[in-house]
Amino acid sequence: MRPYAFTGTAVVTGAASGIGAALAPRLAARGNDLVLLDRDAERLEGVAAAVRAASPGRSVATVVADLADAGQLRAAADRVVADHPGTTLLVNNAGVALGGRFDQVTLEEFEWVVDVNFRATVRLTHALLPTLQAHPGSHLVNVSSLFGLMAPAGQAAYASSKFAVRGFTEALRHELAGDGVGVTSVHPGGIATRIAETARVASGADPAEAERGKREFARLLRYPAGRAAQRIVDAVERRRPRLLIGASAVVPDVLVRLAPGSYGRVLAAATRLAALRRA
Repeated sequence: MRPYAFTGTAVVTGAASGIGAALAPRLAARGNDLVLLDRDAERLEGVAAAVRAASPGRSVATVVADLADAGQLRAAADRVVADHPGTTLLVNNAGVALGGRFDQVTLEEFEWVVDVNFRATVRLTHALLPTLQAHPGSHLVNVSSLFGLMAPAGQAAYASSKFAVRGFTEALRHELAGDGVGVTSVHPGGIATRIAETARVASGADPAEAERGKREFARLLRYPAGRAAQRIVDAVERRRPRLLIGASAVVPDVLVRLAPGSYGRVLAAATRLAALRRA
């Protein structure tokens, strides 16, 4: 396929912070009009205002919706389809996290993660796919995760949702190859976003242990969101099918390939060593 031209409208979910917020000004600077979607109205409007100031020639619309709510999700999808027929890029970036072993989480907590990370990706893609197909040269980006490559203990819900995003994206890449729609699966490692801050803790987890887990998780988030966003923009332009961001994604990917049935022991040993070093 030819490089993506950055024309038409780009729809970005999870746009109020992190990678989504960093993508918005970069896409506008390259030439896209924008539809920015998030549940945090105040932060979302701040991102939109900054983009409008930096790229006054670009149209920037916002849609406030909680993607965990099926009604809000349907309404948001219908609104984007109706109001933005020139959409040529969809970036499903919104995501949430939940810490805790499977026997510590409720089904409602587990389903909340799947609803936001996977179901919203599927529904928005299904709604906007005819629009993308109507514009050959369009592109679809689904943000999976490092935990869409590997599944450590304590991340059953998150890993399940991100593995699902990965499989969904790979299938679409093959299905859309003849339709002129590029597809990229993104697997970020430890990106400096608010995901640790906003992550929920399993209701059955020990509070002290959960707090320690959140602190450990936050320490891993070092890769700048702006750099991650720029790599995604470059991957879209070049039609890259798969993008791993950061050594914290690349190294585990190699580990899983080399030891698909026993990488858990390596992770456990590395965790113990890191704890000893901090002691």
